[in-house]
Amino acid sequence: MSALQQLKKFTLDNIPEIDVAVLGALELLENARLPKTSVPFRRPLVVGSGNAEATGRIIFRESDAVFADESNYELALARSLDIDGAVVISASGSKHAAGIVKYLTEKGIETVLFTNNTSAPAAAFLPKEMVRVFPKNREPYTYNTSTYLSMIVADKGEDASAIKDLILESIQPALDVPLNKYKAFTMILPTEFAELKPMLRTKFDELFGPKLIGRIFTPEEMKHAKTVIKDPHELFISFGVPNTRYGEEKNRLYVPLPEVSALPAGRQGYAAALAVTYYTVGQIQRAHPPYFKESIATYCKESSIDFGQPIDPIVD
Repeated sequence: MSALQQLKKFTLDNIPEIDVAVLGALELLENARLPKTSVPFRRPLVVGSGNAEATGRIIFRESDAVFADESNYELALARSLDIDGAVVISASGSKHAAGIVKYLTEKGIETVLFTNNTSAPAAAFLPKEMVRVFPKNREPYTYNTSTYLSMIVADKGEDASAIKDLILESIQPALDVPLNKYKAFTMILPTEFAELKPMLRTKFDELFGPKLIGRIFTPEEMKHAKTVIKDPHELFISFGVPNTRYGEEKNRLYVPLPEVSALPAGRQGYAAALAVTYYTVGQIQRAHPPYFKESIATYCKESSIDFGQPIDPIVD
């Protein structure tokens, strides 16, 4: 059964690991028609919560954008008087997003919504042409793999088929190590992919909570007292960069990434880097007890109270 088929059929009794969501997302995007990510603003305010904000930082990393989240967007708008438009990024287009879009439009700020929900509540405040709906798969709540990956692929123009082949041919064999031996994982990312760090930290928080430690740094950050305390159960995973310095040699794992210089012009490799790193997290998830699977239904019940709306552990 393909990853895409698994995502269409799973239940709370057989929730897939996030590596399945990665492959399913790439299968979805192989032939998908994607909206454009360009916007008619010189200096946009880009707003998102959690990994939506991180996605905005990736998409608009080379623009003169102001970035904010649900807690500080009003202050960011007040401080930056030359903002000439806004982009709100939200997979569901609900929760905080609806209130943010409403606020911005009431302030007279032209706003574009990036979402994966054809019925996004936030879209009610916008003309149809200002809503960009990206494709997504059915996934467990919080995975948000196909959602944000579709936006990044749309922006960077990377080849989903090539990324899937890379994972199956090179990444999967590289990860054939006893990941269950380790309780702490330090991931070293190339500097050019630094905007992925918060996305990976969020995934560790969501999937492992206090059970496993996930630390993510660039090579330069690694030089600044990241290894004062050592532990034999810490694995150092370096993505596309050599590591001859940190951790015992037996606790080092190299995972390849496409060389940015080898990519076609304008294709920065962010989609590939996100897919490879998320796939690696999924392999770690697979090697340890099912912390997420055992907890997500209860969490969603509690979260429904927090947000005042139903939160389903399976997002269709």
